[in-house]
Amino acid sequence: MTKNKKGNTSSTIVPALDMQAHMAWAQAWSSISPESSLLAWTDWASHLANSPGKQSELLSFAGSLSEQWMSLLKKSLVSPDQEVASPEPSPTNDRRFNDPAWDQWPYNLFRSSFLIQSKWWEQATQGVWGVDPQHERLLAFGAKQWLEMVSPTNSALFNPVVLKKTIEEQGANLARGMSNFLDDLRRQLSGEPPAGTENFVVGRDVAVTEGKVVLRNQLIELIQYTPTTEKVHPEPILIIPAWIMKYYVLDLSPHNSLIRYLVAQGHTVFCISWRNPDAEDRDLGMDEYLEFGLRAALDAVTSIVPEQGIHAAGYCLGGTLLAIGASAMARDGDTRLVSVSLLAAQTDFSEPGELSLFINESQVALLEASMAQTGYLTSDQMSGAFQLLRSYDLIWSRMIDEYLLGDRRPMTDLMAWNADGTRLPAKMHSQYLRRLYLNNDLSAGRYPVLGRPVSVGNITVPMFCVGTASDHIAPWRSVYKLHLLSSAELTFVLTTGGHNGGIVSEPGRGKRQYQIHTRAVNEGYMAPDEWQATAQTHLDSWWPAWSAWLRERSGEGVAPPLMGAESRGYPTICDAPGKYVRS
Repeated sequence: MTKNKKGNTSSTIVPALDMQAHMAWAQAWSSISPESSLLAWTDWASHLANSPGKQSELLSFAGSLSEQWMSLLKKSLVSPDQEVASPEPSPTNDRRFNDPAWDQWPYNLFRSSFLIQSKWWEQATQGVWGVDPQHERLLAFGAKQWLEMVSPTNSALFNPVVLKKTIEEQGANLARGMSNFLDDLRRQLSGEPPAGTENFVVGRDVAVTEGKVVLRNQLIELIQYTPTTEKVHPEPILIIPAWIMKYYVLDLSPHNSLIRYLVAQGHTVFCISWRNPDAEDRDLGMDEYLEFGLRAALDAVTSIVPEQGIHAAGYCLGGTLLAIGASAMARDGDTRLVSVSLLAAQTDFSEPGELSLFINESQVALLEASMAQTGYLTSDQMSGAFQLLRSYDLIWSRMIDEYLLGDRRPMTDLMAWNADGTRLPAKMHSQYLRRLYLNNDLSAGRYPVLGRPVSVGNITVPMFCVGTASDHIAPWRSVYKLHLLSSAELTFVLTTGGHNGGIVSEPGRGKRQYQIHTRAVNEGYMAPDEWQATAQTHLDSWWPAWSAWLRERSGEGVAPPLMGAESRGYPTICDAPGKYVRS
């Protein structure tokens, strides 16, 4: 099944022979569409060939950069022992060349050559008249990945930091690095988790907040957490995490568990733990995630804490599901929600950031062919795309530290969680990519729930929305587009950190700050840059601000509810974190 640009489902059936060919093609290219890159390159090259002005500009720029490099070479040859600044200083956030050794000859030449190439390619891939913007971004991204790969920092021969350590340790660092590499290779081939994850066992070291599983169906376990205060706010909180990740990113170690923090603030907290699907679940779609996930959890919470409104909070894809479900509830007159909180969650996918480079018709078709074989998308396929978005931090700098310098990076709870991957059912993932990323059905009012379209604009309860400043998955300006879809009261927070680190941001953590502003009901629109320039800045974590926001919209404290409600069909099944999180 495919869809046209308006999001309508068409009845195009892929011939069996084509499907077999695409399956083989997907396997050969690791499910990364070569056609996408080829189309982008052809678009750029053909338009550049017909742009003599741009060609002249690039030739002139190359000549200017070459002159600067030759000047540096002459100075270095005359006074090789003196530090000579690079003609093209590295970006302020580029940590690759921070060591003073890069200012010495000949390493300053290696650095300058690399930076000059980077600068030229940056200019070459931008501003070619007639090139499709998506192709331009994809080509620039590809050039960046190639340059990251050939950076002199990645070579033991050209990296002065590595050479110095090799001489000092007489090569022992390289021996340790080889041992680290072989161990990682063995673990990857055998399907074992990375080294150090054994120190973060689910239920022993992470996901240890006390609670009970009070619902288990074919898709979720619902955890109700044990209260730690004498009184709690009457309205419970239901957390809907993404199913592209294990839920316990919100319940890591005791010191940085958002769930434990909320419980300590006097909230009754429920959280969904999604089952990790397998090949038999290939036909689970977004409708099933709504029915057996969000709706089932809401029914359970309503039974356990009756006659109380619910604060619903969704993270990442779980937030998108919550926005869809809350829109359907508003449409159908279901008033159980008293607030909606969306954490790093998109509702408008027109500008989804760098992740969109991996999402186009050609790429989705290849992923669908790959998933037709397995029934699901593997965690390795997802993590590979995310690693490319931050290739220096997640690939090359790790290679330098662990394989060239021979120093194992210490494993953290967040890193161990990130290695605990999940799978995505084929039908759901295809619907997610097509309906949301390709067609942007939700923001356009085309997304169907129970056969009828929903609109985020129907949500009238107060909303709390969090964007993170360096998010590569849900860029904050994309998250901010919720302002265009809803006229309800909306409190928006922009916090430092990335998609995960910005959300897992406990109080007392250094170098953290956030901006916050509340837009009143029906108040006029403020553009994101204007918002950023005017919103008040606060130091430390945004968690207390969210807790205060929830408290203002909750009643006075009451005795905590019982754990589960056996008489209503929700007995306590087992202790948290349950069974599904361990699969």
